[in-house]
Amino acid sequence: MTTQSCKTALMAAGLTLALAAPSFAETVLIYGEPGPNRGARAEATQWFADQVAEQSGGDLRLDINWGGALFSEKAAVQSLRDGVADLGSVIGVYFPQDMVAYGIADLPMNNPDPWVGMKATDDLMRNNESIKANLAAQNLVYVGTYTTSAVQMGCKGPAVKTVDDIAGKKVRGVGAYGQTFRDMGANLVDMSVYEAYQGLESGLIDCTQTYSYLVAALKFDEVFDSYTFIDWGQIGALGIMMNKSMFDALTPEEQEVIMTAGEGLADEFGRIIGQANDESIKILEDKGKEIVRFSDEDRAKLTEAGQKYLDEWAGRADAAGLDGQALLQEYQDLIAKYAAEKDEQGYPWERG
Repeated sequence: MTTQSCKTALMAAGLTLALAAPSFAETVLIYGEPGPNRGARAEATQWFADQVAEQSGGDLRLDINWGGALFSEKAAVQSLRDGVADLGSVIGVYFPQDMVAYGIADLPMNNPDPWVGMKATDDLMRNNESIKANLAAQNLVYVGTYTTSAVQMGCKGPAVKTVDDIAGKKVRGVGAYGQTFRDMGANLVDMSVYEAYQGLESGLIDCTQTYSYLVAALKFDEVFDSYTFIDWGQIGALGIMMNKSMFDALTPEEQEVIMTAGEGLADEFGRIIGQANDESIKILEDKGKEIVRFSDEDRAKLTEAGQKYLDEWAGRADAAGLDGQALLQEYQDLIAKYAAEKDEQGYPWERG
């Protein structure tokens, strides 16, 4: 056999082997994240990505684009619908109509525990057929949820010790919580939580609606003189949505991996956010800041004052083809269910 014949034979054999070899195709899903790659939520998002890879045996992988590289927080829903990313983070407050169902998790009701709130929200969004249909009509699938944890208040100057102390204060507040503060006499100031440090330092605001983990993240301990545990509700319409066309293109096994990892997010983020909250409060205590806790009576007054915003939400839900009052009842029942589970069994990460 000539040298050229040998080369030809070897090439043919190699081609035959290559064609006969099994093909292991990895599916890479593009994830859009408006926020930076740091902090509690970023840690949980990376955990979700790692779970998807692990549970799929490496067949699925998430390519996370951090810091709004693909879309801003205010363009997330349209971007996910259009397939700019396969899945990504959505902040419901920016989409009051599109995310009207998810907005139930932002309402000012007696829902202070982060894990309980996330489990109730996840259960509702994952299992309610009318909500699934509402999202499907937008080419979206719900995957998993986060939360800010309970709404609290930090102040420079005199502390807010009761609901009566809110009157006359210049307060940064958002959503139905901020509107309720305004209804109770606060002068509501429109600014982002990231501007609150400067606002407090300059005297533009006296107090800011906040969440405990942000004390460390935004160095609020440098400007807060007091911290009031309102322990009211939370901003919980913050989670992962997926483009439905892409979701439907996955195998049933791959779909299950995505949804299972998403369902586990509430437990993992509950653990992370609880630890972050504790660390922030310790910083305030170590610096001798005044720590105040609202009484049950004051919380009841806030809940009563916020009721009209629940009614307004129910009206918008009805207009979107949902049964607003029925969803509110189901959500409150789920909060009670998971609160009872926590009281009886503790948090999942404490159960051994």
